[in-house]
Amino acid sequence: MNARRPVSILIIGAGFGGIGVAIELRRHGFDDITILEKADDLGGVWRENTYPGAACDVPSPLYSYSFEQKPDWPQRYSGQAAIHDYLRGVTRRHGLLERIEFGVAVTGAVFDEQTGSWTVHTADGGRRTAQVLISAVGQLSRPQLPAIPGVGSFAGPAFHSALWDHDVDLTGKRVACIGTGASAIQYVPQIQPVVEQLTLFQRTAAWVLPKFDTDYSPIQHKLFAKIPGMLLVERLGWWLIAEISSLGLVELPIISRLVSRIAARNLTENVDDPDLRAALTPDYPIACKRVLFSSDYYPALTRPNVEVTTSDITEITPQGVRTADGTLHEVDVIIYGTGFKGTEFLWPMRITGRDGRELAEVWSAGAHAYYGITVPEFPNLFMVYGPNTNLGVGSIIYMIESQSRYIRQAVELLAGTPGHVLEVRADTERAFNDALQKRLERTPWNFCSSWYRNAAGKITNNWPGTVTRYRRRVRTLDPRDYTLTPAA
Repeated sequence: MNARRPVSILIIGAGFGGIGVAIELRRHGFDDITILEKADDLGGVWRENTYPGAACDVPSPLYSYSFEQKPDWPQRYSGQAAIHDYLRGVTRRHGLLERIEFGVAVTGAVFDEQTGSWTVHTADGGRRTAQVLISAVGQLSRPQLPAIPGVGSFAGPAFHSALWDHDVDLTGKRVACIGTGASAIQYVPQIQPVVEQLTLFQRTAAWVLPKFDTDYSPIQHKLFAKIPGMLLVERLGWWLIAEISSLGLVELPIISRLVSRIAARNLTENVDDPDLRAALTPDYPIACKRVLFSSDYYPALTRPNVEVTTSDITEITPQGVRTADGTLHEVDVIIYGTGFKGTEFLWPMRITGRDGRELAEVWSAGAHAYYGITVPEFPNLFMVYGPNTNLGVGSIIYMIESQSRYIRQAVELLAGTPGHVLEVRADTERAFNDALQKRLERTPWNFCSSWYRNAAGKITNNWPGTVTRYRRRVRTLDPRDYTLTPAA
């Protein structure tokens, strides 16, 4: 360890992933770190998503770094502002602010076989070079508008929920909400009381579980801060609930059946109208799409100024939204809650590896990587929150910490063998992904379309198991899975 050489490291993205891996590397003595962030502030999705009611559907004691527990979360499920402030504070306390270059958008990166380094190109025409390149751009960073004829032709304000236009006052307006995903169930209850009419266009009903939220009291804050282990018990409890629930994906289907009964009761107890209840009843197995959490979504849909329509949208017109039944829904504002381009990993960056191989070409049939972290033919390139590391249940922060420790071990290996490059073996990565896809075939994600799957139906986003299973497998980097070769 004493003979290791410094390693230059460049990280793309200053969200939870980029900050997490930078902290892990610095804690183990790697200081030559630069983080490139395209925006003028850190935070990733928690910087971008500022729509009314934006919050995490994972309890805050679990949706936080294990080494940076926060005893004074305002709520069990804290909102966007609190999470963003938390990440800013962590970044500041670990001395990373001066390592971040803001307003720098990466357009591509090329591996130089002669030097064993990466040259990173940015939108301003600049270049930066590093031995190790780490992508931490996430899976949910690019909003997606639906492929509906006429999108862009509407005469009034129209925006995606991830790009919320706060200059638009919705008070007394007729509002069309297109999409019923994780964002919509948060902002619909917030805007319903102030709009004149809210028309919700639902393509697919969601499974919605009650959200057992609560405001933490000053007494609880004091107890969390002063009694050793009390905050850990809160975190551990929610972690166990998530781990047990995730067993329902493959090992114990009875858990999924139990959860579906809880969701069905949530609908029955909150929606009396039989026609509306029928429209809001999913027609696919629970967990096939993302399970949502809300205790005020269903009540909001029962209000007199809300209409839920399940007729397909045929076009957007200057006046509003036309549906397949021939109705033109005239509105003043359109809000798209239509999710993100989750399967387009690292796009639009152009990543070029050995022998001029383009990562987009290697991934033409769907993104794949060894433990979601690294790809053959792309030495010294690592990813945080890469392919097949998203979770159906649980905290992605736990996965990020696992990946960060694995990447740190790879950097330590490079530091101990100067002049070499590290590349995962093709046969190792192929065997891993073959086994992964076979396991994915047993999950509910195969029985409906969702952002978990690409156009060919391949599941490229999710990890089919518990976070414990993942952490156990990536706890120790096995050098036999890699080739360590001198730069040319």
